[in-house]
Formats: sequence, C-alpha cells, structure tokens
Amino acid sequence: MALQGVSVVELAGLAPGPFCGMVLADFGAKVVRVDRTGSRGDVSRLGRGKRSLAVDLKRPAGVAVVRRLCARADVLLEPFRHGVMEKLQLGPEILQKENPKLIYARLTGFGQSGRFSKIAGHDINYLALSGVLSKIGRSGENPHAPLNLLADFAGGGLMCTLGIVMALFERTHSGKGQVIDANMVEGTAYLSSFLWKTQKVGLWEQPRGENLLDGGAPFYTTYKTADGEFMAVGALEPQFYELLIKGLGLKSDELPNQMSMADWPEMKKKFADVFAKKTKAEWCQIFDGTDACVTPVLSFEEVAHHGHNKERGSFITDEEQDVSPRPAPLLSNTPAIPSSKRDPFVGEHTEEILRECGFSQKEIDQLHSGKIIQSNKLRNNL
Repeated sequence: MALQGVSVVELAGLAPGPFCGMVLADFGAKVVRVDRTGSRGDVSRLGRGKRSLAVDLKRPAGVAVVRRLCARADVLLEPFRHGVMEKLQLGPEILQKENPKLIYARLTGFGQSGRFSKIAGHDINYLALSGVLSKIGRSGENPHAPLNLLADFAGGGLMCTLGIVMALFERTHSGKGQVIDANMVEGTAYLSSFLWKTQKVGLWEQPRGENLLDGGAPFYTTYKTADGEFMAVGALEPQFYELLIKGLGLKSDELPNQMSMADWPEMKKKFADVFAKKTKAEWCQIFDGTDACVTPVLSFEEVAHHGHNKERGSFITDEEQDVSPRPAPLLSNTPAIPSSKRDPFVGEHTEEILRECGFSQKEIDQLHSGKIIQSNKLRNNL
C-alpha cells in the first residue's frame, strides 16, 4: 500500500482527527491511537485499522510514554486547542528536538493563532467563519449547514491528511519533519476557492438559493416522486437539458428559455408536478443510461445495492457485517486495503505497542502498577 512503513501516533479526539488517522491506516500506515485511560474510545467509530494504547497524559510518566513513541514515529496527529500540547510538555519544540524527522500535524477548528484559537467550536461554527455557510440554503430561509461534513471532514480531516502526505514527500528531499497547522476554517475556505474565483462571472449575483448552482435553477435541484422518494437533476448544459425535457415528456418550444431566471420559479413548479406523477423506479427506467444528468437520491440502505456501485465494489462489509464506503481514490498499483476487523477496544494493544517501542516487561509492569497505562486483555480475548 502507498503508506506502508509510515508510523503514526494519533492522539484520540473527535471526528476529524480519527478520520484523518483512518485514511492513513486504510492506505497502509501503522496507526497507534493514544486513548485516555478509562475513556470509552472513539465515539466517532473511525478506528478502522488502528491499534489502541491507553495512557494517562495527566501524569508525567504517561507523557514520557508518548514521548518515547514519538521518538520513533513518522507522524504525530493531535486534535487539541492551541497550547494544550505545550502544557503537557509534548509541543513540537520538544518532540522534534528528540526526533527531527517527526511530522507534527495539528488539527484544530480555528488554527494555532488568532483570537479564536483557544475557544471551542464545531463544524457549523467553522463553516460560518469560513464564509461558506452564507452561501448554503434555500431562498428566503436561514443558511443551512449540510450535516457536519464540510468543515469537520473535508476542510479538516481530509485537508490534514493531504498536509501529512505532502510533508512526508517533502521529507524525502530535506530529511526533516515540519509542523502542519491544519484548521477547519481555512481548510473549508480553501475548498470554496471556486466560489471566490467565480464571483465576477455572474454565478452568485442573486440571493442565496436563487443562483445556478445553489438550488435556484429548475434543472439543478431535487424533486419528489410519486412514492415519496426523490430524484436529483443536474442538467446544466443545453444538450443535457434537452434530454431532461424529453424524459419529462415536455416540449422545448412550449417552455421558456433554459436560462431565463425570471421563469425559474414557475419552471420548478412545472417540473415538480411532472416528477410527482411517477415513482423513483419509473424515473430511473426513463433516465438511466442517458446524459440527462438525472439520478435517484439513494438512501444508505440502497446505495450499496445500486448496480453501478456494485459493479465497482464501492462499498465494503466488515467482519461485523457493517457496510461502509471503500477508501478512495482507487490507486492502480498500491490500492488501499482497509481492515475488515472491528475497531480496537481502548487499551487493547497497550503492552504490544510498548514492547515494540523498547519497553521492558519490568517497565510495563511498573506503568501498570502505577495506573499510568491501561490494558484491555479480557475484552481482547472474548
């Protein structure tokens, strides 16, 4: 796999950090998740392919354990607010002095500097501060956050993964690690570069929800079907729009011009009336295999069984029969081989990891007796 031989120490956190660590593990990195003793583990359920070591970072002996791990690691991934790692004596100045090749990835909401760097936030807050949230929503309604995907996982976790891979590549030239300041506000803003770069070409001149690509156009939105399901329409180009009109059983010469924005509200109503007369399956029969850019809105229960996704093997099933997306992108020579095993229990691999890092059994026993570390041998054997 592409990241085979790369060792990662991931300090446990919520959502974006675990996702970043999972992507690295999916593509071959050896990821050790450092959990807090007594914690419930990764509530985000993104522990695939990782091993767990449980240690008490509130005590100097626990911090010393992590320092020894980082001295041998390629990457440290930490999800805390600015200043937390420094208070723990685990800041980059210390760890990179002990391991100059260490790539120190810091994944936060607001970044390592600025007035918001030490305050709490969530996806919707980062999305708001990036400017992107102001562009999302229906006409006349409040801005609407599209789940917690954009900032947490795209602008945060995935952008941090990209930073780590770039730093690993750069290290092949310099031999040195570096600090990555990945944050969800700037990551999300960067994702929105297209919105910024197209401001002067007329794409976003109308109020939110009334433009070409934000749900304002009748040929770029969703419609309810007779059985209460939905179809997605994205027939932007004239030739695709003509196929849409044909599939709907309408005649172009009896309709306003496609780009007559003043007629869009009425056109939406007309299209909605037509879509409501057939079921989702019936519309699929009409539009599948055409270039009309009309597709069914699939539920999680349906998506793995769709013909296209089945043909590509786009979804995988683990040993617990849980379905999830196959890692992407698909590399021809070194594709990801995601683990099919269950996520690790907290502390499941504590002793195994410590032995690999050179800890003697005597040291491990002392850490146990001092309640610095936690092992979960019992649940591991069940």
